[in-house]
Amino acid sequence: MLDLQRIGYNYGQIKALSGVSITVEKGPVGLLGPNGAGKSTLLRLLLGFLTIQEGQGKVMGYDVAREKTRVRQIVGYMPEDESYVPGIDGVTLTALLGELSGMPRQEAMKRAHDVLFYVGLEESRYRRVESYSKGMRQRLKLAQALVHDPQLILLDEPTSGLDPQGREEILELITDISNHGVQVLVSSHILPDIEETCQEVIILNQGQVAAQGNLQELKKLNYNLYELKVAGEAAPFLAKLQERGCRWEQEEDLWKLYLPRELSPRVIFELAVEEKVQVRHLVKSQSRLEDLFAQVVGEEE
Repeated sequence: MLDLQRIGYNYGQIKALSGVSITVEKGPVGLLGPNGAGKSTLLRLLLGFLTIQEGQGKVMGYDVAREKTRVRQIVGYMPEDESYVPGIDGVTLTALLGELSGMPRQEAMKRAHDVLFYVGLEESRYRRVESYSKGMRQRLKLAQALVHDPQLILLDEPTSGLDPQGREEILELITDISNHGVQVLVSSHILPDIEETCQEVIILNQGQVAAQGNLQELKKLNYNLYELKVAGEAAPFLAKLQERGCRWEQEEDLWKLYLPRELSPRVIFELAVEEKVQVRHLVKSQSRLEDLFAQVVGEEE
């Protein structure tokens, strides 16, 4: 699916990506990172919109620098930004994008009808696109990504701006697309969306790969997560925990404590005694993608 080796890209003096190596055999895969991490630059490189300055990369076996036309024929793209031509109806615009991907006109029109039915826009396909609601435009962009029957689709913030029902419907479509054999890469800042749809994750931070791999396995790495409440002066106690390699985040009236896996939770009680605080609540929690993201990005920073 993806084979990137030491990819680098600069905007003038600004380094957007540095030494990015990613190998993914199959999706669905989630692409995560804080603002400015390099996600958008990476997507543009995969699509051939930008030319790789350092390293080399392949998408579905094709070189993204030397075989850009072929890559665009087999990759579908759902951009975050709105991109439609006023005055054109949904089916005409979708068919046009199919033609731009190399499909014959008649085949592109037939396929446009099919994918618009698939995403739930069958009753609206002859309406002008500017009359579509936000949710309908998101579905339209997904249909446009699928119209040329791609092997891989890149989805950039596919549920952005949607209400809960619309969001869930898009996520169900993404899962169904993946189940039908299309490789899927989802870039999103909505972490529960990635957790619901993706098996693999890539986390970028400051232009580099901070973590990558199977989501469930990554959540088990390095730390155990605990919910902690204490009575007494917490600051010296937390400082001692930090000296032992722990990290924490305050969440309302408790602490989320990341305890290195090599440490026993007994150390929490031992340090509490030393610092004269009482442990009122200590429960091991199920790690979430949100916790992994905070852990990885926090470590990098």
